[in-house]
Amino acid sequence: MLEQELSEMDRITQLQDGIDQLLTIMANSVNYLVSSANFKQVNPDIPITKTREKAATAEEFEANKRELVDDLIKKAKQIEILIKSLPIFDPEEEQARTIARLSALEQEMGVANQEYREAVDRAKMLHKEVSDILEVMLSTHKSSR
Repeated sequence: MLEQELSEMDRITQLQDGIDQLLTIMANSVNYLVSSANFKQVNPDIPITKTREKAATAEEFEANKRELVDDLIKKAKQIEILIKSLPIFDPEEEQARTIARLSALEQEMGVANQEYREAVDRAKMLHKEVSDILEVMLSTHKSSR
């Protein structure tokens, strides 16, 4: 049971790491796209007045965009596989197990209560026997004086 829980925890940790890596890839991709894209004129009435010195060529930019998309898709598929490998908990099944455990505990508690009552009754009986014996001994001791 513990080994299964550890395995599930390991998968959850892997999932957390995968999501963190996906977010890092996404942030780096956006940063690259913003910093490497050159300005493009979209309105003929508004001229481009600034260019980027670090802008990639159109071919490099397209190749890098494809690589970024491939990295995102690969990581997303890895995350999907991790999600599918997580166990599915059936609430009804879990509730049935809980009810069974509670029922077993209730039976054990009933047995323990019965044993306790028997022990208390025996202790009372032994107490009465010891008291009776002491009373006899004291009365014998008084009468022999």
